[in-house]
Parts: sequence; structure tokens; C-alpha cells
Amino acid sequence: MGSRGAGVASARSSWGAAMAVRHVVPELMDDPALPAAEHRLALTGLARINFLSAAAGSFRTPLRQLCQRQPRRAVRVLDVASGGGDVAVRLARWARRQALPLTLAGCDVSPRAVEKATARAARHHIDISFFTHDVVSNGVPSGYDAVISSLFLHHLPTLRAQEVLAAMAAAAKLVVINDLLRSPAAYALAWAGTRILSRSPVVRFDGPASVRAAFTLPEVRALADAAGLTGATIRWRWPFRFLLTWWRP
Repeated sequence: MGSRGAGVASARSSWGAAMAVRHVVPELMDDPALPAAEHRLALTGLARINFLSAAAGSFRTPLRQLCQRQPRRAVRVLDVASGGGDVAVRLARWARRQALPLTLAGCDVSPRAVEKATARAARHHIDISFFTHDVVSNGVPSGYDAVISSLFLHHLPTLRAQEVLAAMAAAAKLVVINDLLRSPAAYALAWAGTRILSRSPVVRFDGPASVRAAFTLPEVRALADAAGLTGATIRWRWPFRFLLTWWRP
């Protein structure tokens, strides 16, 4: 093997070792001191990424099934860490087209995100209640049939993620989680994709950092088991994401 080939092999080995364990660092979008204009730009970039990865679509099948299980009343759905509200709004628009009785709400720790989500819902003439709430410190609000979340668990240390999952299961009869998977290929895609899809330096930093903080499929299974989500199904989804679905027995 030539020196160039040896260098490539060494780089691959180094990246594989770097991805072997989670590395959670504070993400720029989570910084309360982030200027409002940069936060809005980051939320716009994240919404574009969610659209291209069909994040909202991943929740449709289990939510439709829940509607079929309780056909005589509205199904209340809470989107945890709802960000700019793009996923919840897309789901609400889909439910309206399908005549499904979904009533959606969203909570996020960031008042700026809640403000943007509320404005997004208003533009689309969608009735969604977005409110400020920290599920890590204050638990998951009760009164919902389903709790969903996209791109949130990887922000948390493993024990906190386990606690939040357990709180979700205690609060609802259906839990659906869409989040990133960790691998060298996922990191490379996040690095390239965030530079193609967003001008935001926040997104360009947070995207690759999020992959390094993400779980692998075996780690997600262990996390679900430790949180008491017995029988949860965990599937790979494009691009380098997982979908966890749990029904209360």
C-alpha cells in the first residue's frame, strides 16, 4: 500500500474510532445568548433539512393507527422540542387533508422557537398550541394520547435521555421518536449537507456535532429497554436516522 493509501486507511480508522462513542457538546442553537437573527436562520435551515429527510412523514403511520384505535374522539398529540414548528405544522396539514381527528400541540425550551412556530402555524391557518416548556427539568406534560419528538434525544446525556423517554411513556399511550444515528458516513453527510442546505453557521456547526452526539441502533435499543419501553420497535430510516415506536401495552 502506498503512502497515500495508508493515509486514507489511517483517516478511516481515526474516524471510526471517533464515532465509536457518543460525544455530547453544547450546540449553538441551544445557547440563549445566540442572536435572534442567527437563531431564526438556524431554524429555517433545520426546517429545510427536516423536509428533505421526510421527518414529518415518519410519524404518519403510527398516528393514523392511533386514530383508528380510538375513532370516536380527537387524538391529542404533543411534539416535544418542536423547534420552529415545521414538523407539527406539516402533520396538521396532512391530518386536515386526510380528515383525521388530530389535535396537535408543541413545546420547546426556547421562547424564540415557540414564537416562530406560532407564526408558522398562523401563516398556514393551522390551529396548534405552541408553548414554552423544559421537559428535562419539568417533565413531560400529561393529557396527550401521543408524544412525538424529532432530533431531540441526541442533545441529552444518556441518563437524561433515558429519563425523558420514561417520562414520555408515562404520559402517553404512544411514543414516536425520530432522531439521528451515529456513524462516520452519517457525519460526512451531515457536514456536506448542512453546507449545501443552509447558510447558517449555527446549522453548519450543530449538524456534525449532533451526529457525534447521536446514538447507534444498539444504543437506542438499550436506551429504550432501560427506560421501560418494552416492545418498542426501532427501525433505520433514510438518511441515517432511526424511528422508535412504542405502544403502551
